[in-house]
Amino acid sequence: MKALQVSFLVLSLFLFNYGISTYGQSAKEIVERMDLKMRGESMMVEMEMEIVRPRFSRTIGIKSWSKGQDFSMILITAPARDRGTSFLKRQREIWNWVPNIERTIKLPPSMMAQSWMGSDFTNDDLVRESSIINDYVHSIIGSEVIDGMECHKIEMIPKPDAAVVFGKILVWITKDSSLQLRGENYDEYGALVSTVIGSNIKKMDDREIPTVLEMIPSEKPGNKTILRYLNIEFNRPIEKAFFSVQRMKDLR
Repeated sequence: MKALQVSFLVLSLFLFNYGISTYGQSAKEIVERMDLKMRGESMMVEMEMEIVRPRFSRTIGIKSWSKGQDFSMILITAPARDRGTSFLKRQREIWNWVPNIERTIKLPPSMMAQSWMGSDFTNDDLVRESSIINDYVHSIIGSEVIDGMECHKIEMIPKPDAAVVFGKILVWITKDSSLQLRGENYDEYGALVSTVIGSNIKKMDDREIPTVLEMIPSEKPGNKTILRYLNIEFNRPIEKAFFSVQRMKDLR
């Protein structure tokens, strides 16, 4: 989008307060477009996650498959001690297969806020029980420039009956390319919990997206988790039957 003219500043601020941009886009539509660009109708991903701590770091290899917002599968490929561990989401059900003890665990909603594989991401971040589209009320609250790109600043407040981890989320989404460059997660008291930064925009399959995500907790100096996308295939056919508890156990 082109920058707004000064003469329209008052009008634009009025429209921002009601979650509508000057081009008739609602805040929810902007978030939907960003989410669809990052997910596609389906997605197969190879990535690595580096967990950084003041005295050490370790890297986890990951493969994942997803179909829409309701179905996803994650397989740990490295290190050797965690290889074969997998996670499954089928709509609102979340499952974990632990090969070392040959046990399948169904994760209750109370575990969604817990750390995923010892990282700064939560179970909800990676497997995402909640929906950023359906579980929040979205409002455009401003416009800011990040890394030279003009972004919508959007506030997401959970709906009263939504089972979500955070009390408020702020996201910065580019106006011309629908990419999320920054996110801030707040608790129910308004305190900043963590910040996520998207960078290294490059082409993956048929689109350009941020290929590095950094999750930085606000109260743990020196801690962060870096997620790097190595390869992505969008919109390849994946049957719903793939996302089964039995398949989760058999992944290699």
